Amino acid sequence: MSNGNEELGKARAQIDAIDTELQALISQRARVAEQVREIKERNGGAVGDHYRPAREAEVLKRAMARNQGPLPDEMMAHLMREIMSACLALESPLSVSYLGPEGTYTQAAVYKHFGHQVAARAVSAIDEIFRDVESGIAAYGVVPIENSTEGVVTSTLDLLANTPLSICGEVWLPVHHQLLTRHESFEDVQVIYAHPQSFAQCRRWLDTRLPGAAREPMASNGAAAKRGALSGQGAAIASAAAGELYGLRVLAANVEDDPNNTTRFLVIGRQNPEATGADRTSLVCSALSGGEAGALFRLLEPFAAASINLSKIESRPSRRGVWDYNFFLDLEGHGSEAHVAQALEEVRKRSAFFKILGSYPRAVM
Repeated sequence: MSNGNEELGKARAQIDAIDTELQALISQRARVAEQVREIKERNGGAVGDHYRPAREAEVLKRAMARNQGPLPDEMMAHLMREIMSACLALESPLSVSYLGPEGTYTQAAVYKHFGHQVAARAVSAIDEIFRDVESGIAAYGVVPIENSTEGVVTSTLDLLANTPLSICGEVWLPVHHQLLTRHESFEDVQVIYAHPQSFAQCRRWLDTRLPGAAREPMASNGAAAKRGALSGQGAAIASAAAGELYGLRVLAANVEDDPNNTTRFLVIGRQNPEATGADRTSLVCSALSGGEAGALFRLLEPFAAASINLSKIESRPSRRGVWDYNFFLDLEGHGSEAHVAQALEEVRKRSAFFKILGSYPRAVM
């Protein structure tokens, strides 16, 4: 037993020494980050906004490439993200708007992308996120764009078509829904609060386990958890973090129908990130002659000719006329790359309406 205690003591001493070294290196990194900030400000950089999407994506990719375990790559990137967030916040926390209240998946996406040292600002609707960033109240916004189960968020698409802002980045967030309540059993649950998308993502589970419970739509999952906590009645579908925040217990875990349920979010701001080699470009356009056979083919043909992969195509009413549509496209590559730029210019010539929404680093974790 004494040998075991001696070995344990040595291992703990090693951990203490490593912790001391880590802390010194983190402090050293923070001091260098301050120097970088000062250099940028002397050369005309914006005060209070030191977030650089391309640079940070590169740092995270290198952190994962260097990783030798036993921590998984995603955890190593998460730790590096939090260190960067703390260093960037030394001057002042970056202001980021999201769909509130606290406890929403959009807030979780903010923290995954920017780290926990940002000033996260909750608003009540997606259009308010756009207004916050357009007016300068927030430096960036995070908005949901699509879910792997239920498809696109149409309100976000429509707002992107008309905003002067650009897409600066993206976040992929695995979404695991919890049934949160103060009740002790399913039989006590008479009403369920949730965002409409969450109801759709949990439809089969709810139909099987709680077929008689009323379903009351809410503006967000955070709002659903808050409603459940304030009323003391019913149950909410939301994240485990929302349950902790509002004092609700998990009556059933991971109630989503698809265990791979994932939501993609976009970061909106005024930056146009540099190319990283692993980028995505989003745009919206409409055909010159939308009613003619082959109009959409002619619009998309330049991408095929340039061997550019389109990862998404969505149509939305343009509101310019009856049965006139905008097409929202995601493609692999950055607008500054020669072959991408050439294809985009050709598509512009073939479009009645054309707008590049942004070229930005693809999600790295």
